[in-house]
Amino acid sequence: MMNSTIQTNIARLQIMKAKVLAALRKGENYELKTELNSEYKERRKEAVRRVIANMTVGKDVSSLFTDVLKNMHTDDLEIKKLIYLYLINYAKTQPDLVILAINTFVKDAEDTNPLIRALAIRTMGCLHVQEVLDYLCDPLHKCLKDTNPYVRKTAVMCVAKVYDLSVDVAEDNGFVESVREALSDSNSMVVSNAVSALVEMNDMSRHHDVWRLEANTVGKLLTAINECIEWGQIAILETLVDYTPRDEKEAENICERLLPRLQHANGSVVLTTVRLLLKYEKHVHRADLLAQFSKKMVPPLITLLSSDPEIQYVALRNINIILQRHPKLLSKEIRVFFCRYNDPIYVKYEKLDVLVRICSERNTEPLLNELKEYAKEVDMDFVSRAVQAISRLAIRYETAAENAIKVLLELLETRANHIVQSCMVALQDILRRYPRRFDSLVDGLCEYVDDVNEPEARAALIWILGEYSESVSNISNILTSFLESFLEEEDSGVQLALINAAVKFFLKSPQQGQTLVLKALQTATEKCANPDVRDRAYIYWRLLSADPNAARAVALAEKPAIELENVDLSPQLLEELVNELGCVSSVLQKPARLFVYSLAEKAGVPRDSGISAMGLDDADSVAAGAGDAAGSSSAGIDASNEGEPELLISF
Repeated sequence: MMNSTIQTNIARLQIMKAKVLAALRKGENYELKTELNSEYKERRKEAVRRVIANMTVGKDVSSLFTDVLKNMHTDDLEIKKLIYLYLINYAKTQPDLVILAINTFVKDAEDTNPLIRALAIRTMGCLHVQEVLDYLCDPLHKCLKDTNPYVRKTAVMCVAKVYDLSVDVAEDNGFVESVREALSDSNSMVVSNAVSALVEMNDMSRHHDVWRLEANTVGKLLTAINECIEWGQIAILETLVDYTPRDEKEAENICERLLPRLQHANGSVVLTTVRLLLKYEKHVHRADLLAQFSKKMVPPLITLLSSDPEIQYVALRNINIILQRHPKLLSKEIRVFFCRYNDPIYVKYEKLDVLVRICSERNTEPLLNELKEYAKEVDMDFVSRAVQAISRLAIRYETAAENAIKVLLELLETRANHIVQSCMVALQDILRRYPRRFDSLVDGLCEYVDDVNEPEARAALIWILGEYSESVSNISNILTSFLESFLEEEDSGVQLALINAAVKFFLKSPQQGQTLVLKALQTATEKCANPDVRDRAYIYWRLLSADPNAARAVALAEKPAIELENVDLSPQLLEELVNELGCVSSVLQKPARLFVYSLAEKAGVPRDSGISAMGLDDADSVAAGAGDAAGSSSAGIDASNEGEPELLISF
């Protein structure tokens, strides 16, 4: 009895398991399959929507291919669009089954509704299946000559798809020539699409140019651009960039007809128009016209700074390039570039660079006051850049140096750690730029000795103390306190600066500095593990022992005035980037030929060049070279100090 009960339970479990497995095998696709074959139109329509929704989120619904195809014969434009989208997605994985839809495509290409005709021809081109190509030619011929401009503009783009699939088919059937003829179409939408298709085919062609812009076509494009949508305008403007005017008169005419595009709401249209004006101005020699072009460019560039942060960033990167061609273009608009409190940090960085670039001698004071406020913010990196901008202004304009010093001293009084570090480095640069002009402030910097804790700032302060040791009342005590932590310094720059300062102090005050310099050199040569620091100490030791006058000539030599680091692009690179304004390359500030494969191959850059193509250094080789140099520099010096001559203390 018990055995029969157990057998019955086992049988029930097996039945339940079979039902669960059957349900799992069927799943949602089985349910959709049933709905797609329903006799009710609304249920089939909803099923198609669910199939596309699943496909969009990445679910595999390729098993429903034939069931979806059965619903193609419908007058519902929404369902037809969804089914065509499904076919485009799965055509390459199901090329044999796509043939089943050919008759419907051909029929739709002759439909009375132009939207359906355009949808059919566009979908056939996007399928990208060789088997469909033979059936596409006849409908495409008809659509290229269609009476409706929407169908014609779709057909010319389809030619580019055919060209990508088979160049021979596109040329033998005269499709390419038909697209060239479409440049004379009465509809601007067709003209702009024809331009895009020809440019795309040019990029795909490896051996010859499919089309080259000629003078008789330029006028047609300039006429069509007034009626195009923004993307059509961009396509035509991009094409005109590659055109070289025949003479000055033609260049003037093109520029004057392009000026209204500067008032467009689309930033890409504006930047591309600016690019054209900057390129064509080489062919224009009338000073009044060039001044007019520059004046017209300013308002649209300023307007871009009222857009979203991302557009602001792109605009600022492009403005940075434009200013290197025309430095005074925005000199009167400096307040427009002041940072707002809610600007993203990447926008603030770019605004700082532009502010320093466009600042002139007459507006340094308001900019310094603005930078002082930036230096009081909480973002340490932004504060550092703001302080650096203050020093750059002081170095560039001598009249701004005194005001810059006052601003930096006011910032030092805040005692904020990150502000003190940045200000000390900035003061070092200004003192190097104007030696002996601000000696009186050096003694006051000593009260911030305990606040300076970052290596770069410590090295800057020590340099100032060594260079102006005669202006510091308790210089011996300060340098001695630094020497006590000499071996604990993690950065060799601080140690090198301390050795230099000790030697300078000794050369200026031999009696007071003898003990200090001796301790510094002994510590560096006997206890320091860094070869650069040891080498510097050995050189000074031998120099002081052998010829004190030579040591004075070396250590206290008149130093060249510090100059601003050159942040401008090379003329060749600047010219390339001006020709690519509004593109990704202008944001990266690297020409497109370095990262776009098709352009790289035309420029002779191998596809596998990787980082080298981007113009970046090989970090490993640089590190290895630095190591070799360090090794060779210390190889000829005995590590021990036995036999070292005694330090001379009299001159």
